Amino acid sequence: MATVFAADDFDVEQDAEFLKKAMKGFGTDEEAIIAILASRSNCQRQEIKDQYKSSFGEELIKALKSELGGNFEDAIDALMMATDEFDAHILHSAISGAGTDEKPIIEVLASRTNDQINALKEAYLRVYEEELENDLENETSGTFKRLLISLVQATRDDEDEADEGQANEDAEDLKSSGEGTWGTDESRFNVILTGRSFTQLELIFQAYETISEKTLPEVIKTEFSGDVEVGLLAIVNCAHNRPAFFAEKLHDSMEGLGTDDETLIRIIVSRCEIDMELIKNSFEGLFHKSLAEHIKSECSGDYKKLLLKLIGE
Repeated sequence: MATVFAADDFDVEQDAEFLKKAMKGFGTDEEAIIAILASRSNCQRQEIKDQYKSSFGEELIKALKSELGGNFEDAIDALMMATDEFDAHILHSAISGAGTDEKPIIEVLASRTNDQINALKEAYLRVYEEELENDLENETSGTFKRLLISLVQATRDDEDEADEGQANEDAEDLKSSGEGTWGTDESRFNVILTGRSFTQLELIFQAYETISEKTLPEVIKTEFSGDVEVGLLAIVNCAHNRPAFFAEKLHDSMEGLGTDDETLIRIIVSRCEIDMELIKNSFEGLFHKSLAEHIKSECSGDYKKLLLKLIGE
């Protein structure tokens, strides 16, 4: 399912030496940098960072940033962060900028496992010396804030087995809290969609369709609006088909006027060691054109080469 794997013949000292040579003298050997860093696992890249500092007395990421530029530099910078720190960086950037960028917050918190959310919370506190929950409390409000705070607790049931009886009860509960009542009881949607396992949620969606003329996504679009609607739909889509969820995000990032390179980098870097092969398959099935073809038409130079390498092309 992944497109980037740990190198079998990994030699950390040799990799550090090669990277030093790639940045030495007149000009930079970007292809050598891509060949090494896009062919190592995140854990191996962290070892390379440590070895480089030990061998040459300087931070590898600072050396790379001094030689690179533009989107290529941004992608390499993302690639060199530890996985939990990259997720923390995504959230911190979304929260601390000029206004809050809700889209990456929703994307991360709706798609990550309990372990991944707990790891990113620890990284957030370690790197930024603030509690993620506190920052979300301060920067968001209302029903959307309550949804995010629930997700940050990382208390979703992670059992693989689904309970049909419970799914039927939850489906009835959602119906009576939404389309079956005057007004919407947002709290029941929050409890069920942030607390049930993804396997259980899929069974709930099926049960809902048997008792209603509408699908749950259709109900969410009717009963909610704004960021909370986007957040709830993200949870539903991740539970139903996570690779398709990311495929649609990647497609959106390359459609229209200009490319949303921040989203493109974020998803490719964060999913290349998890499920990028499945995302590629979903992308082609949904849009009848490969992800590689889209990248080739929308990106250029070493940036394009790096992204293609990361998706296994």
